[in-house]
Amino acid sequence: MDRARGLRPHLRPETSEEVRLMAETESPVPSTPARSDRSPWNWLLVIPIVVPLLTPLFNHDSPRLWGFPAFYWLQFLFILVGVATTSVVYRMTRR
Repeated sequence: MDRARGLRPHLRPETSEEVRLMAETESPVPSTPARSDRSPWNWLLVIPIVVPLLTPLFNHDSPRLWGFPAFYWLQFLFILVGVATTSVVYRMTRR
């Protein structure tokens, strides 16, 4: 009879207690308070995204810094701005 239903003998529940335990849903995980990422400090993260998109800032050859055109050293400066703003936001929003 079990073969007709496709159950293998070693996988079928033996007792009604096992059947009941299999039918129960898992106990709910203790709920943790909802995390809120709505800090106003997060708006600072827009700066390192928007500033490199403002091409008039670096669309010229001068001023040169140590012989490098403005494009190259401004790209490096944008990296430092991104690191600085990310650090500030992290420190101000951690709990």
